[in-house]
Amino acid sequence: MAVTNKLSRRERIKFSIRKKFSGTTGRPRLTVFRSNSEIYAQIIDDTTQKTVVSVSSLKEKGTKTEKAKAVGAAIAGKAKEANITSVVFDRNGFLYHGRVKALADAARENGLQF
Repeated sequence: MAVTNKLSRRERIKFSIRKKFSGTTGRPRLTVFRSNSEIYAQIIDDTTQKTVVSVSSLKEKGTKTEKAKAVGAAIAGKAKEANITSVVFDRNGFLYHGRVKALADAARENGLQF
């Protein structure tokens, strides 16, 4: 019962966040998904409905937070290669805490603005 409530709560939060903004060609959306053991990040252009850049922690070693930092640095590097300097951050219904915050901070440290 608790799992269903947690998922439905996250979905409600996710939709309320998505109503407020969307990614454009000039400023795409950086969305984060975290599972129990991995973390994924995508940069999405909502006008063309295309994923521009994506990175996952599947091949990373270390703790979950270290994986999140590595993914943040990698997404910023790939964004620079794709000539993307600023994004809109979409936490995807997750709290801005822990691994999500570590990913965001690492992306900011490597030159991505949001």
